[in-house]
Order: sequence, then C-alpha cells, then structure tokens
Amino acid sequence: MTGDLRRDALAGWEAWRLSRHSFEPAPRISPARWRTMPAAEKAAWDLARAATHANLPLLGTPMSQAVDRLLAARIRQNAFKARPATRAGVMVSGGGYQGKTETVCEIAAAFEDSWRDLHRTNPETVPGSRDLWAPVAYVQTPVTAKPKSTCKAILDFYGAPTKRMDLPELIHQVAASLSDHGTKVLILDDITRLRMHRADDQDTLDLIRAFMSMHVTLVLVGVGIPGSGLLREGRGPAAAKSANGWEPTQTERRFDLVELDRFRYDTAEQITAWTSHLAGIEHHLRLLKARPGMLTDNTMPEYLYERTNGVVGLLERLIEDGCSQAIASGSERLTRPLFDALPLTLAGTGRDAEAGEIPAVPARSGRRPPTSRRRNTVFDDLGPAADTA
Repeated sequence: MTGDLRRDALAGWEAWRLSRHSFEPAPRISPARWRTMPAAEKAAWDLARAATHANLPLLGTPMSQAVDRLLAARIRQNAFKARPATRAGVMVSGGGYQGKTETVCEIAAAFEDSWRDLHRTNPETVPGSRDLWAPVAYVQTPVTAKPKSTCKAILDFYGAPTKRMDLPELIHQVAASLSDHGTKVLILDDITRLRMHRADDQDTLDLIRAFMSMHVTLVLVGVGIPGSGLLREGRGPAAAKSANGWEPTQTERRFDLVELDRFRYDTAEQITAWTSHLAGIEHHLRLLKARPGMLTDNTMPEYLYERTNGVVGLLERLIEDGCSQAIASGSERLTRPLFDALPLTLAGTGRDAEAGEIPAVPARSGRRPPTSRRRNTVFDDLGPAADTA
C-alpha cells in the first residue's frame, strides 16, 4: 500500500502525492438498508467506514488558509526566479498536532502538480543524465541534528550515496542532488529539534542557511519557532535590541514566519469558524444513527473545544476514537457521555516531546462549559429527528 511508504524518500513522496486525493470513503447507507444487508456485506461496510474515519480529509481552516496564501506565493515566485540570488524561505510555526506538516506537504504537492503540468519534463535536465525529477524534497530533521546527519537525511531522500564522505563532500553532494533533480522546494520538518545552546546545532543552522543559495525555497516547519532560539541564532539576552526587541539576524532577514495557530473560542467569528469545522467533519462520518447537528448542536461545540483546546489533531483523535466506540457499542452516534468515557492519550506516537511535538492534553474538568460564550446556532437542525431505528 502506498500509505506504508515514507514521504521522506523520493518514491514514498511521489506515491503519496499521486494518491493523496484518491481515497474513496464508505458509501452512505440508511439504517433500513443496513438491516437488509447480509452479514458478510455488513462486515465489509464496517471495515470500509472504519477506514473512512481513520482517513478523514484535511479540512481547510482560517489559519491554514493564511499559511497557504504566504507559502504558495513564495514557492511560485522563487520557482520562476532566474537570477543566482538567495531565495527567501518560509518558517511555519505552531503547536504540536496542529496540522503543520500536512498543510505544508499539501501546499508543496499542489505546487509540484502544477509545475509538472507546466513543464512536462525537468526543465533543468543535465544532458546525458537520468536523474529522477523531484520538484519537492521532504526531509525530517534528525533528532540529534548535526551538519553531517542533516546532509545525510537530505541525500537519503534522493537515495544518494553518503558513505565515507566528509562534510565538504556531503555539502557538495547535497548541492548536486538539488540541482540535478530540479528541486525547487526543500522542506525540513521538525526543525525545532535543533537546540540552539549546542554548538553542533548552531553549525547546522548555518548550514541550512547555506542551502538557500542553492536556488531552492527552504521551508522550515517546527513547534514554537519564535521561542526556540532559531530566529535569534542562539544569541543570548545581551544581544543588542531593536524596535521589535532585537536586532534582526541573518535568519530573520531570510525567512518569512507564519503561525499555524489552533482554533480560538472567544469571539463570534472564532466560534463560527470552530462550528463550521465541526460541521465539515460531521459530513464525512458514517454512523447509522447520526443526525444533522450531532457535533454542532447545543453545548457540543463548547464541550469539544474544552476537550481539545481547539487543536485539530486532538479533535481528529477524539472523533476517530469516538466513532470506533460508537460502532462497537451499537450506539452509532457521537454523544457527550460517549466522549466522556474516552481518554485522550498520545503515547507511542514517535514524536519528540522535548521539542514540543506532543501538545498538552486538556484535563477534563467535569464542569459544564461556560454559558457566557455566544454559541453559533446556524447549524442547529430544527426539522424532524433522523431515523434511529
């Protein structure tokens, strides 16, 4: 299955890019239709809807749309530059489980789709070479990042040799691979694994900035970048201050910073955005006794916000676990008592907790959500109840 392939390898990235919109959700059926289905057909449909709930689509949010506007424009502008000048990069910051990686990868994949449609073949092909065309390279920053390990991680994406190479040779090979494969976008994910108090990590940041002169758009993705020290380049509080608190560093001058924030629930506009997101998720669920407004009526929006703090990854985990429990119990709908029985645990995810990649899960207070917040009622269903038989 293509889903088993890693995006941080060229074959895996290509398989994901081509198949990312090809998932077919389970068909919708009525409770009456389900009752007449043979046992084998019921079992097959249950498997199909379990897969549907495990592969909910990436829904746009006001926050991800802001990232899309900046990043997509920067990638396009840099791709068409012909001058041998340093390309401005983009840093995408945000908390853990807020969809940074999926948002950035989707934007980059959409660019690659259009770039391939425009050129058909690599416009920078070296005569006589047979290098694969890779407009986008996706790389995860090593947990212990050093200049050599970072170069090797990039070269591993292309399947290029790395054995018995010293650092200058590795850097030369990275430059050659980026050029020979026609790479326009280099994504370095989990960049805040760099600890700027370590000399090796500061050297790695210097190396990463050097990649910007290799005619690629460098996209750095990480948790809490403004507080990580990356923009300060490891400089301490004795550094000279400017109008915004610091003198701009080389890193700040070369990157645009955009924040992929969580949902907020303080204003009518924010409440509407959250409720709209819940309605979008609800549309993709396949529960037999679900009704319109299952996630948006009454105090459910407030409750789900309290459980997840507006973090889309936590919401997705809670909804997926809720659907699984609703099917197993036969209740076939999502309710507050069902959610109350489900803990939110993020153990065994392979994320680096020290780098902030695992968010704090809100504690369940057991209290009724505050009534002072103005709930959006536009999604309330005032019609007849759905068939619950």
